[in-house]
Amino acid sequence: MEILIKKSKPKKSIVLDTYWEFANERQNIFFNKISNSEILTLDPILTKHKFTNAYRASDRVSQYLIKNVIYGDSIHSEEDVLFRILLFKIFNKIDTWELLESEFGNISASNFDFTTFITVLQDAMDANESIYSGAYIMASGKSIFGFDRKHENHLKLLEKKILNEKFIDKVKSSKSLEQLYYYLLELPTLGSFLAYQFAIDINYSELVNFDEMEFVVPGPGAKDGIRKCFTDCGSYNDTDIIKYVTDIQEKEFDRLGLDFQELWGRRLQLIDCQNLFCETDKYARVAHPEIDGISNRKRIKQIYKPKKEAIKLFYPPKWDINDKI
Repeated sequence: MEILIKKSKPKKSIVLDTYWEFANERQNIFFNKISNSEILTLDPILTKHKFTNAYRASDRVSQYLIKNVIYGDSIHSEEDVLFRILLFKIFNKIDTWELLESEFGNISASNFDFTTFITVLQDAMDANESIYSGAYIMASGKSIFGFDRKHENHLKLLEKKILNEKFIDKVKSSKSLEQLYYYLLELPTLGSFLAYQFAIDINYSELVNFDEMEFVVPGPGAKDGIRKCFTDCGSYNDTDIIKYVTDIQEKEFDRLGLDFQELWGRRLQLIDCQNLFCETDKYARVAHPEIDGISNRKRIKQIYKPKKEAIKLFYPPKWDINDKI
C-alpha cells in the first residue's frame, strides 16, 4: 500500500508578492507596447532596466526564432529545422544569424560548411563585432574539440554531434520533454540550464509536441529568485517550488488584486514561472536590497533601450493563439 506523505509547505517572504506584481506589470508593458501606449509603465525599476517578458515566447529573440528560423517561408526538412534551431541558439543573436544568411542564403544542414562558416564569423570578430549574445555563456568546448576559438568548437559540435551522428533521430524518438532534455544534456558544452532551454526551443517546432507543463529545470538565476521569495522551502526542492507557484498563479493574482492579462488564454507555464524567478531576483536587487539570494549580486547591469522595430507577434501554431492576437 502506497503511503502519501504530505510535504511541509514553503514559507513565503515579501518578495513573493513582488514576484506576482512584477509578472503582472511586465505583462502590462507587453500589451501597452502592442497598443502603442505613450506610457508603458510608471514603475521606475522597469523603466530604467531591461527585463524579459512574463512569457518566454514573447521575447524578441524567441519571436525571431519562432517566426524566422523555425516557421519561415521556406520549406525545410526535419533535420534542417533542428540544425537551424541549434545554430541560432548557440549564438542566440539575431545579427549573427542574419550575417550568416547574408553570406549563405537560406541556411540548412545541406549548405553548412564548417570552414566557410568559421571564416565568416572570424571576419566579424576581427571587425570587433560580437557574435554571441550576453544572455548566457556556453562552455568553450576546447577540451572536447581542440580549437582555440569558441565558435570553432561550437560549429564542430554541430557538424559532428548533430549532423554526422544524426541527432534528429534522437529528437524524434523522444517520448517526453524530459527525455529530450536528457538527450541534449549528453551533448558536449551543454549544461543542465542550456539543455532545458534548447529543449523548450525545439518544442516550439513541429519536430516534437510536448506540454510545457510536463517538466522544468531551475536555472541559476531562478534558484536565486526562489531563495528571495521564500524564507523556508520546507520539503520542497527548487523544481517543486516552480510547480507550486505555477499551480497557484490565479489564486495569487486574485489575492493581490492583480488583473493579470494572460497570453490570449494561455496561462503562465513552468518555463515562464522559472524565468520569472530569475527576473524577480534581478528586480529585487533594487526593490529589496536587504534580501540576499545565493549569488549575492546587488546591481542590475542591463539598462533598458527601446527598440524602434515593432514585433509582429507569432507563436507556435499548435498553441492556437495566433488568430486571437
